[in-house]
Amino acid sequence: MKNRKLKLTTLLMTLIIASVLSTSCILLFASYHHEKKSLTDTYLSLNSSKSQKLSSTVDSLFKSMRISLQETTKFLSNNPDLTDEEIQEHLELLRNNSRYFNSLTWIDETGLVRDIAPISVGIKGNFVAGITKEVVDAKKPMLTKPYMASTGRMIVLMSEPLYDSEGNYRGIIGGSIYLHEKNVLNEILGNDIIDQNGSYYYVVGPDGVLLFHPKTNRIGDGVKGNPIIPKLVQGQSGRERIFNSEGVEMLAAYNYLSEMGWGVVQQTPVSYVDGQLKEHIQNLLLIFLFPFIILLMVSLNFARKLAKPFIDLADVVNQFGTDARIKPPVFNSHWNREADLLTKSLIIAIEAVENNNNLLKEEAMTDALTGLSNRKKLNKSMSRLAEDRQLFSLIAIDIDRFKLINDNYGHQMGDKVLKFLARTVQSNMRAGDGFYRFGGEEFILLLPDTKSKEAYLIAENMRTTIANTISPVGKPITISLGISEFPLHSNTIENLFLFADRALYQSKENGRNQTTVWVQD
Repeated sequence: MKNRKLKLTTLLMTLIIASVLSTSCILLFASYHHEKKSLTDTYLSLNSSKSQKLSSTVDSLFKSMRISLQETTKFLSNNPDLTDEEIQEHLELLRNNSRYFNSLTWIDETGLVRDIAPISVGIKGNFVAGITKEVVDAKKPMLTKPYMASTGRMIVLMSEPLYDSEGNYRGIIGGSIYLHEKNVLNEILGNDIIDQNGSYYYVVGPDGVLLFHPKTNRIGDGVKGNPIIPKLVQGQSGRERIFNSEGVEMLAAYNYLSEMGWGVVQQTPVSYVDGQLKEHIQNLLLIFLFPFIILLMVSLNFARKLAKPFIDLADVVNQFGTDARIKPPVFNSHWNREADLLTKSLIIAIEAVENNNNLLKEEAMTDALTGLSNRKKLNKSMSRLAEDRQLFSLIAIDIDRFKLINDNYGHQMGDKVLKFLARTVQSNMRAGDGFYRFGGEEFILLLPDTKSKEAYLIAENMRTTIANTISPVGKPITISLGISEFPLHSNTIENLFLFADRALYQSKENGRNQTTVWVQD
């Protein structure tokens, strides 16, 4: 009998250990893969957003540079009596005031450098050759590929043809951008070159040659072995996980600038994401597994003294290995004291598992920075309202010029601004309304039983309150808002998000710091 009793106890201990460990492994495995996918998608989205914003900024800059050259040629055409000295003075003044170009040059139709600012470049009176001569002979607006100029500099040349008042071709006005020296383009691209997480961006020309890179010695080199460069050369934009030319795995987003034929690539090392995953698992082990170990030891201690009833508790223990909600055993006083203790211990263990699961679920639905519920919780709340066919409105909120806050004050101050917005909105929202962080500097206010007209008044109150409150940067910030209504504007959650977002960007396009209600076409 003693041997038989030991076998039963050993079997029970084995079942308890296997069940608890398998549950822990399943939860850790699921959490790991969910977090990995979430982080990958997040950084790809963030990189895509930053790449698009940077591309838009560079595109706007080049349009302004082109307009500057066009205005210069128009001025010279309308003032044919200007001497070379006066033209030289005008070019010097334009270069110093706009700071668009490192040098401005008038090259006449024969290829002779008539004037150049600054004069210290030292090529006035020389005849140009090579690519520069081809630009003069083309007689049309051009933006060259990077090339080595006669001064020994790696440059990109933007040019506009110059015609006199009688329509005679008088050469070009050319603006040179020195790729290895300071200029407006370099200043724009040089902000936050490498983030703390290892993210950085670079710019390639139409032939895959580097125009900007954190490693300045690589400017002018061709990029080989990077699978996204051929796609950029072909005019494609996108985002994907790749190995770069140095064999480092990256989460990359790339954007093609059609006007210049350039490509902007923003990327984050996968190693940083892996580091965050490792930290996430370590935190889970500290928070989640320690209670399990304590409870396991207690359960096993009681199991050693248990002889009966093993069969009655086996079904309950086996539930630990399933995905179904664990149903605690009904406690009935048993004549065997050890059986009573084990039953109580098992009930405690199940409650701890449920509490930890609930805690993990709550953490998965909470934004760590602001403490607000996140997009997952928002989708859940909206789905419940939509299933009940309950009227509600959606207000999309975005901080105006948030990138400038990060650029001017740093990302830590940017985080404080996000927290400030969260606190301010929460202190002014109605009971029953929901406020969520949607991502980045965008937030969502969910208003049950509220039509879009009433939501507009609420949004305007929020907007003016923010605009009249001193933020962490020492002055007020502004927000832009967009509103959509269920089911007036759409019966689907996806379209409600889309319409609120479109209304938000309409507010942006109309000057920011305003509210727009989506209007159905």
